[in-house]
Amino acid sequence: MKNPCKLCGKRPARRHCPGVSGDICAVCCGTERENTIDCPLSCEFLQQARAHEHAAPITLEDFPNKDIQVSQEFVEERESLLMWLTLALKRGMEAQQAVDGDAREALDALIRTYRTRESGLIYETKPQNPFAAGIQESLQASIEDLTQRLAKDTGLQTIRDTDLLGILIFLQRMEIQRNNGRRRGRAFLDFLRQTFPDQPAASDEPAATIVS
Repeated sequence: MKNPCKLCGKRPARRHCPGVSGDICAVCCGTERENTIDCPLSCEFLQQARAHEHAAPITLEDFPNKDIQVSQEFVEERESLLMWLTLALKRGMEAQQAVDGDAREALDALIRTYRTRESGLIYETKPQNPFAAGIQESLQASIEDLTQRLAKDTGLQTIRDTDLLGILIFLQRMEIQRNNGRRRGRAFLDFLRQTFPDQPAASDEPAATIVS
């Protein structure tokens, strides 16, 4: 007879769970995955489940900042800036060992900051969540790095706030669409890692081509 599940202690264990360093049953795997268990993204059962996840339908009314339109044309014209900020977001999440909810808080705080700047005010919103704050700092450092590169390459001193705001809102909406609703879910991070692999050579790309 198989050993009992490490979590419920009732049903027989059917699979090894690296998140709890023990064997668990399929029911606990399904219900506790990315809820009470910190699942490694490499877990084969997590990836199998990810292939069958279906997010709830989302309309524009479900998004925050819906008063700001971010068209496909806008994103395509700023594809390199999107790539730059997406990689910074992904690396920030990985460095903080963050979940998708942390990324959402970080993006929301940064968007609020740039929205106040549009009104002529300088007010920086900081998340109380330390993981979200760490991601926000990574994004801000990346923006500052790009600004310095831009000044060095072209003599310009800044990136348009409207461009940064639009791309940040695009990333916010992408997170909402990819979030699987689990408390420790990292479906969005998984998506970023698969869709936007690290590109070391991108750091050598002239800043002018990124923000043009």
